[in-house]
Amino acid sequence: MITYHSIQDILELCEKEQMTFAQVIEHADMEERAVTQEASYAKMQSMYEAMRHADETYDAKLTSASGLVGGDGEKLRAYNEAGKNLCGDFLGLVMEKAIKMAEGNACMRRIVAAPTAGSCGVIPAVFLTAQEKLACSEEQMVAAMYISAGVGAVIAENASIAGASGGCQAEIGSASAMAAAGLCFLQGGTNEMIANAAALALKNMLGLACDPVCGLVEVPCVKRNVAGAVNAVSAAQLSLAGIKSAIPVDEVIDAMRRIGNEMSPDIKETGQGGLATTPTAIQIATTCKENQLYLVYFSSFFRTASAGTSPITKGTIQVNNR
Repeated sequence: MITYHSIQDILELCEKEQMTFAQVIEHADMEERAVTQEASYAKMQSMYEAMRHADETYDAKLTSASGLVGGDGEKLRAYNEAGKNLCGDFLGLVMEKAIKMAEGNACMRRIVAAPTAGSCGVIPAVFLTAQEKLACSEEQMVAAMYISAGVGAVIAENASIAGASGGCQAEIGSASAMAAAGLCFLQGGTNEMIANAAALALKNMLGLACDPVCGLVEVPCVKRNVAGAVNAVSAAQLSLAGIKSAIPVDEVIDAMRRIGNEMSPDIKETGQGGLATTPTAIQIATTCKENQLYLVYFSSFFRTASAGTSPITKGTIQVNNR
């Protein structure tokens, strides 16, 4: 029986069963859902294809109901193509794809919640860029998806992937760790390097507040996807270079849980603290309330929250149909 409750469990299963990190997650899914390897693979591949489709169908003309989000992905694309990119082609494209995907979510487009809708831009930005710039095969990309799902499942079990319970560290932080692990694999990292990349990425996001302006998954959420994606790339590179986290990944995850428990409810998705209570944010909230956008937000949130989850990923990666 292939079961795991920690990253250390996964590493030990890799050694015991002579499997790769991705194979452990895949076989655990096959056993849990009683499906064939082909069925498990097809499901995960469909998740990646949904990410790719969302990226390819980005519409710069769309704006969110509040008017706060829309078109920034196109601005970044134009800036990068003008030869002004400060970060190099790889990171520049990662940033562009992250903001496009997050804008798509705010504009009610079909996205993949990985692990949440609010953090939907991190993993696709890193993985799609890796496939484009590093010539990774489709099989490698699906394997990276399994790895990210495994990391996300462990975080969900031992801490949280919800901003309402753990702050934004649980959403953008978890997505960043998941993406870092997958990218490390795509660059030939060992199982230990994969785990280390997740630790490095998550450590950088500890304590991040969830303070959405007007209660909408727009400000600062969209641009935080960019930060989470860039953080994932830097963590993967550090790990591949042999730089180790002094704190093991499972202990980092537990620290995130404890930090989340200690956070004030004001900075856990309530819109009652942090950026959400700045003078400008209060003005925006007043306008949103006048336009009844709070009702729009909450109705869409509950639809997102009740969307069908993927058994493969234990809810850490799911397609939200809108």
